[in-house]
Amino acid sequence: MKISELQRFVAIVDQDLHVPRAADALGVPLASLYSTIDKLEAEVGHPLFTRSKPSWSLTPAGALLLDEARTRIAQAPAPVTAPKAPGGGKAKASKGKGRAPIVKGQPKPYKKRQGR
Repeated sequence: MKISELQRFVAIVDQDLHVPRAADALGVPLASLYSTIDKLEAEVGHPLFTRSKPSWSLTPAGALLLDEARTRIAQAPAPVTAPKAPGGGKAKASKGKGRAPIVKGQPKPYKKRQGR
């Protein structure tokens, strides 16, 4: 089990077993959250929630996993973030200001006139 999967499971329980609200709180798609729960249930071998139309409830296996998940999340090391790249970088050649505006009665500035 990955820590991120356990965090998603705990987030659902913390949001009063309301999966769409938990998905919004985590900033993940709803389908991703459902697939994570299905993966956890397959890994545990028991259903974690009883799914009924008005609401969900936690099963005894889900309650056991919840205690285990909270302890694993608390013991897990903080996620390592990649160092941020310094600003700037390679300078690019200037491409100018674009085409000059076309003025009525004057030759087009971007088109050369034929010499005589």
